[in-house]
Amino acid sequence: MNQQLFKSAYKIWTGAGATAQLKHEVARLQMNNPLIVSDAIIKQIGLLDEVCASLDEASFGTFLDVEPEPAFSVIEACKKVFLAGGHDGFIAIGGGSAIDTAKAASVYASYEGSLHDFVGTDLVPQKGAPLIAIPTTAGTGSEVTNIAILSDKDAQLKKGIASDYLLPDVAIVAPEMTRTAPQHVTAASGIDAMVHGIEAYLSVNASPITDALALQSITMIARSLPKAYSNSHQLAAREEMATASLMAGMAFGNAGVGAVHALAYPLGGRFQMAHGVSNALLLPFVMEVNKPACLERLKDIADALGEQTSGLSLNEAADRAIMGMTRLCAQVKIPASLKEFDIKESDLKEMTEDASKIERLLKNNPRQLTKAEIYEIYQAAYVGRAQQ
Repeated sequence: MNQQLFKSAYKIWTGAGATAQLKHEVARLQMNNPLIVSDAIIKQIGLLDEVCASLDEASFGTFLDVEPEPAFSVIEACKKVFLAGGHDGFIAIGGGSAIDTAKAASVYASYEGSLHDFVGTDLVPQKGAPLIAIPTTAGTGSEVTNIAILSDKDAQLKKGIASDYLLPDVAIVAPEMTRTAPQHVTAASGIDAMVHGIEAYLSVNASPITDALALQSITMIARSLPKAYSNSHQLAAREEMATASLMAGMAFGNAGVGAVHALAYPLGGRFQMAHGVSNALLLPFVMEVNKPACLERLKDIADALGEQTSGLSLNEAADRAIMGMTRLCAQVKIPASLKEFDIKESDLKEMTEDASKIERLLKNNPRQLTKAEIYEIYQAAYVGRAQQ
């Protein structure tokens, strides 16, 4: 076994009521005037006030201009607020967009060059201000990863900053923070977490540690997502989803993700598709193309999903994994085809060109895809799973 390094947030709090630990962690990190990074909706539904109340009379500021799939300009704006307010740390409250914004701003605040200098792997020169991440969705796993995904509006592409300096100092994962997530967000973020577990398990960089986290997260999501989707007040299901998302984040944060994410980048960049939706829509089609390279692992995934594989050949068992994921996506009403997003078939060639350049992710895939195979996946997703 090759030497491997496992990375995560420095400290992780989980379970109902875990946000009560926030004031203690703020004090431990010597934050005297943190900047809370969130969005207007989190403020509107009262989650922000709940968390802020736990800070007692501590001084803090807010940046509420986070947007879905945050652009580089959002990080620039957050940096300005941080510096102007004399802040000394970040508390991110929200989904992956809020956490990624805070992660990027934390290392950018003390840097005088361009934020674009950080795009890629290990290009951030030093750790930034301390950061506490509190997710309000069970999906992205951003609270325990060293990656921030931003939208380059000019290039119409998603771009990633990957650096261990982005790892949060503290992750606080409390299931009650996800209870107000709309049904479609619960679905998209939940399948996004499933994608993280599946791609981590299929990654060429998988290890026994990431395998254990990935497979267990798949089992937990398959069991709990339909319950959390159908009834937002099922706290037990939401707690299991929050924990599974965390575990999947720890798995892919170390093993990496593959072709599903690479092919999703142009969908977000060009057509502003939500990250979780694009991943969910593409997943069954990427699994189909990957199948010859990972039959045994797809059987393991089928078992984790609760599919019956006894007496089946490896190929048949692998098909059960794809069928199981297709059913789960349909059950939580993930859109069935790219056509539903006003994407034209003529767009697929440019999307293929864009996706083929995401080598940071494609190199993790169990099968090294040609442009023709990437185009084949987009074509299948364009037709849609209902017609497959």
